[in-house]
Order: sequence, then C-alpha cells, then structure tokens
Amino acid sequence: MFRNRSSRTALNLAVSTLALVGVLPTLAYAQAEPQPDAAAAADAPPPESIVVTGTRLRRPDYQTASPTISFGKDLLEKQGVTNVTTFLTTALPALVGSSTSRDNSGDRAGIGYTGLNLLNLRNLGVDRTLVLINGRRQVAGVEGSQAVDINTIPVSLIERVDVLTGGASAIYGADGVTGVVNFVLKQNFEGVSAQAQAGISRYGDSGDRFAAITAGHNFDGGRGNVTLAYEFGDSDRLQTRDRPQYTGSRSIGFYRNPDYTPNTPGVYSRIPLNDVRYEWSSRMGAVDVDFNGEPDYRGDGKPYNLGQSIPGGYSRGSDDTLVSDYGNDLLPAITRHVVNLNARYEVSSAFKVFAEAKYAATKSYSLGQPTFDYYIYVPQDNPYIPASIRSAIDPELGGVLVTRDNFDLGQRGENIKRDTFRSVIGAEGDLSSSLHYEVSYVFGRTTVTNRFVNDRYTDRFNAALDAVRDPATGQVTCRINLDPTAGSAVTFQPGECRPINLFGEGVSDPAGVDFVRANTTERSRITQHVVNASLSGDTRGFFSLPGGPVGFVVGGEYRKESSRFVPDELEQQGLTFSNKLGISQGKFDVKEVFGELDLPLLKDKPLAYVLDISGAVRYADYSSTGGATTWKVDAAWAPVRDIRFRGTLSQAVRAPNIGELYGAAGQTFTFFDDPCLPSNLGLGKSTRPANCQAVLTAAGLTPPQIAGFEDTRTVNVPGISSGNANLQPEKARTWTAGVVLQPSFIRGLAIAIDWYDIKLKQAINTVDAQKLAELCVDQATIDNPFCAAIKRQPGTGLIVDYTVSPQNVAAFRTSGLELNINYNFSIEKLGEFQLKLVGNYLNKLTFVDSPGAEPRSTLGETYQPQYQAFVSASYQRGAFGFNYSLSWWDKTLRYSADRLAGNPNYVDPKYAWYKQRWVHNISANLTVNKKMEFYGGVNNLFNQQPDLGSTTYPTETSGTSFYAGFRAKF
Repeated sequence: MFRNRSSRTALNLAVSTLALVGVLPTLAYAQAEPQPDAAAAADAPPPESIVVTGTRLRRPDYQTASPTISFGKDLLEKQGVTNVTTFLTTALPALVGSSTSRDNSGDRAGIGYTGLNLLNLRNLGVDRTLVLINGRRQVAGVEGSQAVDINTIPVSLIERVDVLTGGASAIYGADGVTGVVNFVLKQNFEGVSAQAQAGISRYGDSGDRFAAITAGHNFDGGRGNVTLAYEFGDSDRLQTRDRPQYTGSRSIGFYRNPDYTPNTPGVYSRIPLNDVRYEWSSRMGAVDVDFNGEPDYRGDGKPYNLGQSIPGGYSRGSDDTLVSDYGNDLLPAITRHVVNLNARYEVSSAFKVFAEAKYAATKSYSLGQPTFDYYIYVPQDNPYIPASIRSAIDPELGGVLVTRDNFDLGQRGENIKRDTFRSVIGAEGDLSSSLHYEVSYVFGRTTVTNRFVNDRYTDRFNAALDAVRDPATGQVTCRINLDPTAGSAVTFQPGECRPINLFGEGVSDPAGVDFVRANTTERSRITQHVVNASLSGDTRGFFSLPGGPVGFVVGGEYRKESSRFVPDELEQQGLTFSNKLGISQGKFDVKEVFGELDLPLLKDKPLAYVLDISGAVRYADYSSTGGATTWKVDAAWAPVRDIRFRGTLSQAVRAPNIGELYGAAGQTFTFFDDPCLPSNLGLGKSTRPANCQAVLTAAGLTPPQIAGFEDTRTVNVPGISSGNANLQPEKARTWTAGVVLQPSFIRGLAIAIDWYDIKLKQAINTVDAQKLAELCVDQATIDNPFCAAIKRQPGTGLIVDYTVSPQNVAAFRTSGLELNINYNFSIEKLGEFQLKLVGNYLNKLTFVDSPGAEPRSTLGETYQPQYQAFVSASYQRGAFGFNYSLSWWDKTLRYSADRLAGNPNYVDPKYAWYKQRWVHNISANLTVNKKMEFYGGVNNLFNQQPDLGSTTYPTETSGTSFYAGFRAKF
C-alpha cells in the first residue's frame, strides 16, 4: 500500500557520429568472434562450422538472415561492466525499457522484485524476452514468470552477448516473441585469471565492489577441460536523502496549478512546485477535534498550519508531511556470489560429453514507504493527548481523529535472498562428416526468501494506540490489558500489549514500537526441467543445390515448469498493513518437435554471390493451453560479395505463464487520478464526458455534484488482482528486412541496416487499475468489461474497489530501423582502433488495450525515445588502451501524448519534454606484462543529472562515478 508520488535532431547526432567514423550505415549480425575484421574474414578460408544465435544449423560463416547485434567481452571489459543489465540498456536501444536495480528499489519495486535485473526487448515486456545461456534456457528469477534475473549470469565468463530479433520462437520455443538475448560464455579456459574492481560516486557514496577468479585446465592432450569460476559483486544502497536536491522543501515536482483556469492562454494545468505536502496528514499527527476532516492541531498540541491548498490533495507552506519525505531508496543494496563449474571430455569425435553447474546467491535490501493512517479515532481518555487538544474536545464526540505518517515506526522494505541453481549435462558428436547430434538436459531451481521488514500487525496497532492510564498503578497501558473485550487480540494475548503515542514524532516507548512491528517472510520456489535432442547436418554426401548442400535440423524438446509462492501466514490472513495475499502455485509441461531447412540456391554466380532461403517450424503441445505452431522463413541474397540483402517473416507464440494462469487472488493498491474529474474530462477519447456523466449518475450524483466532482484522497485504493486459467497463447507476426555491407575496399568495416516490424495479437494484457478506470469511460458506452471491474461508492462516486486480471484482449505493435556499425582498423605507428555505433529509429509503438479500442501510441514517452544511439571508440597502442562511449537518446514526453493532445494548456511547452540523455564514459587500461593489467574509468563524465521533477530519468541519480581495478592471468 503506497501513497501517490511524482514519479525515456537524432539525425544530426547520427550524421556527426558517422562523420567521425568515416562511413555511414550499420551492422546487425551474429559475430563468431567479438568485433571481427569483417573484410579479413571474407578473404580467409571458411572457419570450422559453428552454431550462431538464431539457428541450430551448423554454418560455415557467421552471416544469418535474422538481424543479430553482438557485444563482445572486449567492450564489456573496456567499459568496466559489473552490472550487465545497466550496460545493455545504455548500449542497445532495443533494451532501453529493461528493469534495472534502479527500477526495482524503494517503492518502485513490486512485491518480491527488489534488486532484480530483467531484460525487456522492444518495450513489449520482460515475459516476451527469451534469455538463454549458450543457447539453452535458464530458470526464471520471479515466481509465476519466465523472466530471468540477469544478476545470476557471471559477468567475468561472458564471451559475447547476442541479441536477436525475428523468428526466435521457431528456433527456441515460446517466450521469444520480441526476440532472444543469448549470453555466450567462455569455453576451454586454460590457466588462472583474477580480477578485482571498486567504484564510488563523486559524492562518496553509491559504491560497488567486484572480484572474480577463474581456473581452468586442459587435460589428456586437450581432449578434456575443467573450469571453475567464482564471482563476487557488492553494491551500496543509495537513499534519496543522500541527494539534497530531492529532499526537504527544495524537492520539485509537477502538480495541479491552484490558479488554473481552462482555456486561458499562458495558464497551465500542471506546473513545477517545491515544498509540496500531503494535505491534512502529518508525521507527528494531524488532529481533528470537530470531525470536519480538517486538522485543528499538530500532534504536539500546537495549532495546525493549513498553508495553501493545492488541488489533488496537496498543500504548500503547511504543517503537512512533505511529499519528498516519501522519497525512498534510489538504488538497493545488492550482494552477489556466483560459482560456475564447466567440464567437457571428448571420448571420440562421435561422443563428446559436457556438463555445467552454476550456483548464484544474491541478497538485495531496500526500504520504501512507512505505514500511514487516516482519521484514527482516539478516545478522550487517552493520556497521550496534549492538554491544549484535550481542552478543545467536544464531549459529545468523545475524542479526536488523527491522520498520521508513521515514519517513527520505520520504513517498510524488503530483504530478499535468492538462490539459483542450474545444471546442464549432455553429449554431442559427429556421426559423419555431414551429420551431428546433440542431447542435453537442463535443470534449474530458484528459491526466494523475502523478509518484509517494518510491516505492522493490524490487531496490535489498534490495541496499542488505544492507551489508558491504569487506575491501580497510574502507568499508561493498553485498554485491552485491563479489559480483554475492549478489542480484538489475534496475534497476542491481553496483558502483552505495549502502548504507542500518536501525538508527536518519535515519542513512543521503543517497546511499543517493537510490539506493533511485523517482519513477515514470503517464500517462492521455481523449478525448470528441459530435455532437448537434435540432429543437424547437410546433404553433401548425396545431393547439392547450385549453391551447395542442403542444411537441416530436426529435433524435439520436453520442458516442465513449476512455480509456488507462499506468503507469510499473517499476510494470508490479512493481519498486516500490507496486501492480503494468497498461496499461488501452478505448473505446466510442453512437448515440442522442430525442424530447420537451409536451401543454398546459388553461390558464386553472376549477380548471385549468395542466394539462400531458410525456414523453420516448431509444433508445441502445452498441458495448459493445447497445441501451437510457430514458423519462420528467411532469405539472403548477395549480388556481389560486398553487399547482402536479407529478410525474415515469422509467426511467434507465447503461452501464458504460471502467474498469468494460476495467480491466486490477492490484494493490490492503486492511487487513482480519476478520469471523471472535471480537469481530466478532456484528456481521453471523445466519449469520456458523456460516459463519466453516466457512471457518476449511476452512483447517485446530481448534475451540480458531477460538475464539482473531486477526489481529495492521497491514499491508494484497495482492489483485487488474480490470474485467469482461461488464457490462450498470444501470437506475433514479425518481419525484418535489411542490408549488410562489407566493402572489400575498406577492410575491417561491417555495416547493416534492418527494419523490424512486430505485431502481437490476442496479447495477454493485465490492464493496471488507472488504465482500467480510463478505459471504462473511453469506450463507446459504459457497457464494457472495464466498467464492470470498477466499483464506485454510492453518493460520492469515488472509486472504492476494482478487479484486475490478465485477458487475451490486447494488440501491440512496434516497428523501427536498427543500425549498427563495427569498424576495426590500424594505422602504422599510431595503433589499433575499434569503432562501434548502435542506433535505433522507433517508428511505431502502439497498444490496443481491448478489441475495438483505438490504438494508444506511447512513442516518444519515457524509455521509448524515437531516436537512440550508442557510440564506442577504442584505441590501443602497445600497453596502453583508451575507450570512450556515449549513450544518447532524444527528448521524451513528460506526459502521455493523449493528455497533451487533450489539453494544449496541460503543461508549459518548455516542460512538456524530458531533456535528452547525454552520458559520456571514458576508461583506460595499462598492460604491465602478459600477466597483469590495470584499468580505470569515469562514468557519466559530465555528471548529467535527472531532469526537473524526476529522481531517476533520463540518467541515474548517482551522477559521475569512478572505478579502478586490475586483471591478472597466470
């Protein structure tokens, strides 16, 4: 339960960057080695067949029809990366909407999400992004979900990261609707390597520490290898109070203008204000003696200063609680321990066995908001009531009403431990020169223990605040200790109660505070089993097309997933301040068969250096939803060696996950900015005014009441959230088209440009409660499922209850142009240079929340910029190396396009957009000898800060940070 709070000329940039590079377009293919010299690769003999991300075919090169962008270990090392998700969200535009530690801290973290790092490809959701390790699945990090916690992936073992769009479901199965992120780890490590790194912000906080050691040994003439790696990561918690600009009365947010008059030029509905407070609520207690809802006294007995009222339940210059006081952690504390053991042995070319084992233990800690209460009735015989207040009590009312923000009872938060175990065993081999097999079994298990701190026992709090004086001793005690019938005692026995004092801040006996605090424990377990077998090869022994032998793959897979979430018994019974939760559990299995075919139609012919058509199909039978078929076709045509055109067309599916299907009904809370407020009537569809008239009339309001309808509550409204066992798989149609350039006259240059288009139908969508209220009145009539899920209080029209659950009702679509350049070259006597540019033009990002509804564009909103670019330039000469990188994206809307279109005076145009992101990083390395290297760097070199009214956007609040470390190999 949370209070409301304030909360992502690109052409010029691209051209300027490309002018520095000396070329114009881009790359998007899987790299066999990190940042290879493309021209040299073209001239060299065909390398040993490898399997690249996006296919199970064993190919003699690394060029595929599906667009794939890769980041190699060299770039990760030069950037001093210790958090892969943070790096990927800045370096790869397609992942900008991912969920990082920043997003999963304080009250921004959903229950159980503190510290998680989850990838979100194309802004279509973490559950539509398939994360693989060496082409195989990993168990999820969130109960009921398929989302993988990237904290569990060892940074020091990453060889490269491949990001694929198009046709992923046909190759790897469900969940890859928007694509795949494949982490390829190092193999056949020989020797011992060690790394240590430490960093800190310019403000002396937000520190992090990282250490890793890897030991590997080849044996039996190189036929076998064993590698053991350990990695440690530790990052400090960063609180809002560590940044003075976000605390106290200096903190600025955007609020409703108290002087706003509609349709008045130069007068805007939302304006930046400081010193904004939650109206009629206080840290020391706001005391109402005449029961009119307006406080008369502070908890310490002094008259209450009401200050200036701000529409929406806020004030300025008052004794109310500052909104900024509710600002909580900007970053969580996270500690990681990851151990990996990899082994392989080649008995013969026909029988090679391999095994992997990983254990990752992560701990994350973050505090959010305290408990708060509205209009608690306190009888006049309470001995804590100050004399000045007691003398003003109306005897007929018999007491006072207290509204309070309970900071002195502690901020609520999560202390979460996650243990992830993953093992892989398998065998592969060559049955002939053109036939290869592989069999593997993957087992994964994640256990989560979430200790929720500083929650509150409901029965104990109610008993403790009802304090009286014991006539026998003269001491203050709880009424229930003297009269067991005076209250409800569920978690304690009368006589055990310790009183608390609501009049003033920090004035309660610590024993009373400890008595009402509840530290609950939630437990989860997610389990995964995957058995995969495939046979791949080609027809070189008996049949070839003009372009070469036909390649093929056939195989099958069995996967079983299960998830169980058990909340604390207190939460199950609804005995705490937080949400009432139920036990949630479910499982499913799926049997799949798949195949791929590669038809090399022409090769080395006039105007057909390469002409290749490929296809893949997969049929899956889910125990939960039945059968589903996915497929893809792609083509590549290179009229000459230097240029290659490519395209894919695919149908992908995503079966509903366990949480969407079987999630137990539980309590949820939302703050509503009611769409039927007069100031909001023009911010939706044209049907909103009439529909709001209808729903408020149905609640019993008269026309004058409707005209003056207002909601001054600043507390979140409770509702119900649950799963839906009737869901069906969602389907996506994806196509890509692009060109790859590898000009032979510019050695080391690889360029590609790819257009992508993803259209998702019968999408599973859980409309959040705010959007639920808006959709109710933005349909043709109020006879719709959204209005049916909203309950308004008779007589007031206020929303008092709602139900949210997933439905197959939505349609999503995104399209855009993706750019990538790799250019590696050397200049005699100067050194070696590596240049990389990844860019994205987002053409469309629309959501249709229900059948028949109008498309809702979020293009240009936060974390969905229309233009993005990541630039990296590296230089190496002898022992010295230097790297510069830039993460940039265009300005983004502060409010949705619908809101701004509905009211041209909603906000001053100079505040309508968040500023552009410009984050510059530099690093340098010095190689002492073959065994030792030192390095260091500066992130956010020019200390770009979040924009006005935000604490996290478009840059991290930590500001400029410094790091240094070493790498050693023996």
